[in-house]
Amino acid sequence: MRNLRLILRYDGTDFQGWQTQPGYRTVQEVLEKAIASVTQDKQVRANASGRTDAGVHAVGQVVNFFSATRLRCDVLVKAINANLPPDVCVRVCDEVPQSFCANKDAIRKTYRYVIYDSRPHDPFLRRFAAHCRKPLDAGAMHRAAQSLVGRHDFRSFETEWPNRLSSIRTITRLSVCRFGEYVWVEVEADGFLYNMVRAIAGTLMKVGRGDWPEAQVGEVLAAEDRNVAGPTAPPEGLFLMRVTYPDHLRSGSDVE
Repeated sequence: MRNLRLILRYDGTDFQGWQTQPGYRTVQEVLEKAIASVTQDKQVRANASGRTDAGVHAVGQVVNFFSATRLRCDVLVKAINANLPPDVCVRVCDEVPQSFCANKDAIRKTYRYVIYDSRPHDPFLRRFAAHCRKPLDAGAMHRAAQSLVGRHDFRSFETEWPNRLSSIRTITRLSVCRFGEYVWVEVEADGFLYNMVRAIAGTLMKVGRGDWPEAQVGEVLAAEDRNVAGPTAPPEGLFLMRVTYPDHLRSGSDVE
């Protein structure tokens, strides 16, 4: 059995998230069916770097699966894509050590939250950006965000706490930048809690609109209480951008 790694892109709008759920269309389900139709393996289990929620997109989702197929990796990319719906695409396939796990071996992940803050709304962006009707102060959002960088208990930004063994995570980079009519909130961390990035984005938007002072974000973090943070921003603005692995496990143009 070969251990094969894929890098995927998908538009999460019409999916009920990554993980297979009976009665719902999920990325894992359509991917596993496409792989099985190509490899003829009786059972395919696609293991992702992490679950994305309903409506959330991915530019660099990483998956591994075991297969007895002898097809070359470049052939697998073409064949699997031919069996996938148009809102999912395999970008890279490579063979990795038997011990490689897309989830457990990941050391960092980077998410980007995209906000469109021009009026009126743009119907062509409704699937891929959150719309804010009031112009945001991206500089104030960036300054406020720096209080979240480092190792902290992020339970103030976790929906339905506790749903993990620990809500302590390390954010290595958090930046807020403006690009014309768009504001990007980009977060790199060693792991994420349920709705963590969307809660951070919703909290920073309160600062960007002038509703909260910059210092209040640090106070929210210290409170360790979800009720004092901002709202959970909608899913359409969120993208899993890339997953980082140790040097000896890096390979493929889309894996950092």
